[in-house]
Amino acid sequence: MMDMKRDVKSTGDREIVRVRVLNAPRELVFKTWTEPEHVDKWWGPRGFTTKTHRMEVKPGGSWHYLMSHAEHGEFDNLITYREVVRPERLVYSHGTSEEPEQFQVTVTFADEGGKTRLTMHSVWPTAEALEAVKKYGAEEGGKQTLDKMQEYVEKQAGRTT
Repeated sequence: MMDMKRDVKSTGDREIVRVRVLNAPRELVFKTWTEPEHVDKWWGPRGFTTKTHRMEVKPGGSWHYLMSHAEHGEFDNLITYREVVRPERLVYSHGTSEEPEQFQVTVTFADEGGKTRLTMHSVWPTAEALEAVKKYGAEEGGKQTLDKMQEYVEKQAGRTT
């Protein structure tokens, strides 16, 4: 189990922060992030598919899903929700069934006059743990995932940027 009780000021060497302004209302963006019928259509880097086994978006609830890629295989994922404030904020631990708390994520959904500023803040327990996932393309994978999310949600809203 990771220790996330470190001083917040000291996370710069072990975090990835992604920010997007989506041309879609906050409620739709939140729904797209928290309902399997939507999230299975966009979650994961390009070339990956996602199949949700269980999703209970509530404190203590979890999202168990399998990401698959034709060349790279299958990847078990488990998200455990710590905080859910609809439609403003999600805080969760992300890992696998065997290692459920590999890193912590806070996602905020800020209304900006009919658009949504989405901020995804991921923190690993150590700088070394972050460097290890970067070797497998975590930064590019996260960017591609948000690219897919933006395309999907803006299509759902009937808008594009």
